[in-house]
Amino acid sequence: MLEVSNATLHYGAAQALRGVTLNADAGKITCVLGRNGVGKTSLMRSIVGHHRLTSGTVAFEGKALDRSAAYDRARSGISFVPQGREVFPLLSVKENLETGFAPLKRADRNIPEHVFELFPVLKQMLGRRGGDLSGGQQQQLAIGRALVMRPKLLVLDEPTEGIQPSIIKDIGRAIRYLRDSAGIAILLVEQYLDFCRELADEVNIMDRGMIVHTGPAEDLDKPEVRRFLTV
Repeated sequence: MLEVSNATLHYGAAQALRGVTLNADAGKITCVLGRNGVGKTSLMRSIVGHHRLTSGTVAFEGKALDRSAAYDRARSGISFVPQGREVFPLLSVKENLETGFAPLKRADRNIPEHVFELFPVLKQMLGRRGGDLSGGQQQQLAIGRALVMRPKLLVLDEPTEGIQPSIIKDIGRAIRYLRDSAGIAILLVEQYLDFCRELADEVNIMDRGMIVHTGPAEDLDKPEVRRFLTV
C-alpha cells in the first residue's frame, strides 16, 4: 500500500534521511524504531507531506505522491497522529474530532461510532476543551481525530510518549483492532520496545538517517539489533 523508495531529505546542509526504503501493507503494523535524532519523525513527516524529499519517491496505492501536498495525501486516505498530539486546546473534544472532516465529502462528515467504542472517554467529554484533558486523553483524542478521516494508512509518531500504562494498553488494543478488523495499514514510530514487540508485524530500525535492519518483531531480542536501540 505504501512504498518509500530511496528517500533522502535535507534541512539546509544537514542530511536527515539517507536512501530510506520502507513498505507498509494493508492489515499490518509496521514499526520504525531508533534512538533520538536518527530521522524517524523526518521520515513520517515526509510521508504525510509536511516535508518534501530531496530525492526518492513516496507512493501510495501505486500512485506517486512526490508532488502532492499534505491535504491531497489526507484526501487519498493517509491520516497522521503527530508526536506531541497537537490537539486544539481551546476547541471542545467534539470540535477537535470534527476537524477530521476536512478531507471528507459532505455525506461522510460524521464521527464513526467505533471512535467512541475504542475510546469511550471521548464520548463522556465531548463538551470539554481539548487543553483540559490529560496527556493520555489528548492522545486518544488525536487518534480519534485521525480515525474520523476514514484512513487507509494511519501514521502514528510515538503515541505512547508520556502516557500512563493503562492508556498505553488501551491504545495498543485500538491499534490491534484497526489492523485486524478494519484492515488499515499502520505505520508506527516508537521507542517503547515492549509495545512494538507485542504489536508489530514488521520492524524497521533506523540509525543516522538510514534503515539498518528490517525483519519480524522477534528480531528485537537479537543483540545485533538491540545495539542500534541502546544509548
